[in-house]
Amino acid sequence: MSEWEILWQSRDIFFKGLLSTITLFLLSFLGSFVIGCLANYWLEHGWLQRLLAKSYMNLMRTVPFLVLVYLIYYGLPQLGLRVDAWVAGVVGLAVYHGAYFAEILRGSRLTLPLGQVEAARAHGFRPWGMYLHLILPQLLLRSRPLIGNQMVYALKDTAFLSIITVQELTAAANTVQAGYFIPTKAFIVTIVFYIVLSMLMDLGLKWVGKRGIQRGFEHA
Repeated sequence: MSEWEILWQSRDIFFKGLLSTITLFLLSFLGSFVIGCLANYWLEHGWLQRLLAKSYMNLMRTVPFLVLVYLIYYGLPQLGLRVDAWVAGVVGLAVYHGAYFAEILRGSRLTLPLGQVEAARAHGFRPWGMYLHLILPQLLLRSRPLIGNQMVYALKDTAFLSIITVQELTAAANTVQAGYFIPTKAFIVTIVFYIVLSMLMDLGLKWVGKRGIQRGFEHA
């Protein structure tokens, strides 16, 4: 039996790992997106919120993701807070990448014309409503390429979760190669899956860009 035939017979393991990776990514991306938007909003509203947002962003940019996951999964139980490996993985990804999303939005915010904000205030928009309906859509569309890159980083970082026993795509490949000793082909298959997922995200972002042009948030 050839190595490729062995991999085909092990396809259930790969597809289960692929499903876990997609689920982890989607949940953590949703969490990091919300965290990033809130942190970006706080940067301009009150000295305490600004201090908390800046401290959080600076801390996450200096802490390696692997160390953060270790602290959540192995450190919290010493404080009496035992968390599931999946929960630790999703929380770690969301908290870590949320800081980078906030920084991306902050950079885009600096290029946004002030006249729009002043006009919105003159028409009675409250700060949160103005941010949610006027500012945020433009920030997302203006920073779409950077957000796309960060999404790819977040997808790849799911591979680190295998060290805390999360059975995602990389862990599935490791299981197969450990059982049959075919590391090269097993990890080639894994790389192909990551490439396909990244390409699908790129297509999705291009579709969002076209929708933004149609709705007037962005120009072709």
